[in-house]
Amino acid sequence: MANHKSSVKRIRQEEKRRLHNRYYAKTMRNAVRKLRATTDKAEAVAMLPGVQKILDKLAKVNIIHKNKAANLKSKIAMHVNKLA
Repeated sequence: MANHKSSVKRIRQEEKRRLHNRYYAKTMRNAVRKLRATTDKAEAVAMLPGVQKILDKLAKVNIIHKNKAANLKSKIAMHVNKLA
């Protein structure tokens, strides 16, 4: 158990932040998975800006690395462009 009030508070804050980050990271993964599973071009084109926005926001607050966000955006854009 922590010996200082500040470390007890820090533990509480870290747990809360960890759960918050996990929620948004999982939401992002599900959105990317859903987009990749889409075979309809019109639907994929409509989903693309929303997924890119999620990736940019998570990269901005360091939930995911900026390069990972860039790589995912590139891959999903290529997927959408390949759809007929």
